[in-house]
Formats: sequence, C-alpha cells, structure tokens
Amino acid sequence: MKSVSILLRSLCLGEIAKRCDEITEKAGREGWSHERYLRELCELEITRRAQRRTERLLKESHLPDGKTMATLDQERLPLKVRRQVPTLLEGHFVEEMENILAFGLPGRGKSHLLCAIARELILKRGCRVLFIPAVKLVQQLLIAKRDLKLESALRRLDGFDLVLLDDIGYTQQSREEMEVLFTFLSERYERKSLMITSNLIFSEWDKIFKDPMTTAAAIDRLVHHSIILELDGESYRMQNAKNRKQKGGGTN
Repeated sequence: MKSVSILLRSLCLGEIAKRCDEITEKAGREGWSHERYLRELCELEITRRAQRRTERLLKESHLPDGKTMATLDQERLPLKVRRQVPTLLEGHFVEEMENILAFGLPGRGKSHLLCAIARELILKRGCRVLFIPAVKLVQQLLIAKRDLKLESALRRLDGFDLVLLDDIGYTQQSREEMEVLFTFLSERYERKSLMITSNLIFSEWDKIFKDPMTTAAAIDRLVHHSIILELDGESYRMQNAKNRKQKGGGTN
C-alpha cells in the first residue's frame, strides 16, 4: 500500500507531503478538529504555491537586482512624482491599460523608480512583468522578422501584463528598426500597459522614429492613456560620487 506522502506527491501536493507528519503530530498534540487540520494543510500548500509563482514571475521579469522600493531614495524624487508613487503602487493603471512614461536626463532615477514599482506589482498583485532595454527589444524583433516569426514574438510579449521598456531614447538607428518598434507599440495600444523611460522629451522623438508622421503616431498612442513622470534635479550618480569624494577627503 502506498504511503500517504507518496499519494500526496502523486496529486502534486508537495508542500503538504513534506509537512504532513509534522502537522499531524501537532494536530494530535493540540487536539485539533478535522476541519482545522485540513485547513492548515491546505493553507500550507496554497502559501507555498503562491511563493513559487512569485519567484517564477520575478525570475522571468529580468528586473535588475537592487532596484527596489527599499533602496529607492524617495526624498530625492520631485515632489509631484513622490505624491504619485502610492497610487502607482496600487497598480490600477495596469487594469486600465494605461502607460507610465518617465522622462529625465541620465542619472535621475527613472529606471530605478519604474523597476521598483514593477517589482511591487509582482509581489503584491501577481502581475506578469518584463523588463527589457529598448535596444535589446528592437534587435529581438528584427531577428524574429527576419525569421518570419514576428507575429509569434509579438504574441509572446502580449502575454505580459506590463512591459518596462528602458532607455527608448537610445533607439536611433535604421528605418527597419523604427518600424518594428512602432509595430510593438501599436500592438499594445489600448490592450496592455507599458512603462517607458527616456532621456529624450517628445519634441526630440524624431531622432528615434525618423519619419514625422510615424513619430506623431507613436506619441499619440503612448500619450492617449498615460501617466507622465518628469524627473529633474541633480543626477543621483553625480551626487553619490560627490558624497564619496567628500567622505574620502575627510579622512586625509
């Protein structure tokens, strides 16, 4: 006769199988009812499955390590942006298929802020997120187009609730690259959410899309349902470098 542990594993109840003896002993010692005993086992399995799902979502997101809400210095964000953060963390913009567009010069914390928000949406809401530099996305789509698999690649990206496209301002190459990027943006329009960081303000986006009509169409699709975050002030990296230099100078 098969053991209870083997039967539980055959039903893919791995956490219950692992903890069954421990919980059974505790239940007997404390005189639990059958209902409480069963509830405890079920809650263990549900909790562990939720943890595994979160771990899987974090791994597939490719979010950079270290860019979290805990490591984000919110005091250095512009006041208007700081006030928007709690609402963004609720994640309603994903349900409403809105975009988040973060603009600012290098080192202002655009990527850190959006990555931190995206990570919280995975942890708290179970959102399926993908972080990808714009240049990398364009290259992947070009390869897919060359191999006649562009539709398949776009369908895979469509599986993510939220795509965080980082540094779109660096995508300033050929017309073919511009076309696949525009195709991607159009595919997600009013269907799925985007987060985008850019060093270029909209008036400079002709450097990305080259063609004025395509530039206008891309901006129109992104802005139609969007929340815009403007990050100005001093560069985080420059300020951190100054602080290190000052500390070093104080020890001489």
